[in-house]
Amino acid sequence: QVRLVESGGGLVQAGGSLRLSCSASGPPESLMVLQGWTWYRQTPGAQRVQIAYMSSRGTANLDDAVKDRFALSRDLGKNTVYLEMTNLKPDDTGIYYCNTFPPSDALWGPGLQVTVFL
Repeated sequence: QVRLVESGGGLVQAGGSLRLSCSASGPPESLMVLQGWTWYRQTPGAQRVQIAYMSSRGTANLDDAVKDRFALSRDLGKNTVYLEMTNLKPDDTGIYYCNTFPPSDALWGPGLQVTVFL
């Protein structure tokens, strides 16, 4: 069974950068059939929404709210997808989650707290 481990996050001043990581582990036959990866964000008082997606082929898609500042990358050898966040704004404060595509209820983790201060 696939397992995801999120890492990164933290406290950063506005204009700064952070990198979030999402590493997958599990049986090779399970990892090979993954269709893609997603990053979600839940800002205070709002629901969790998808902000980024990377297909198994490496095609990346980011929400309009972040596409000019965030980027996706991956390390196939480490089964890891990265969310590179630059020029962070206080509105980016929230909890960030990674999941597969389509998302699996069983794979939601605790998320990563990102706090951006002025």
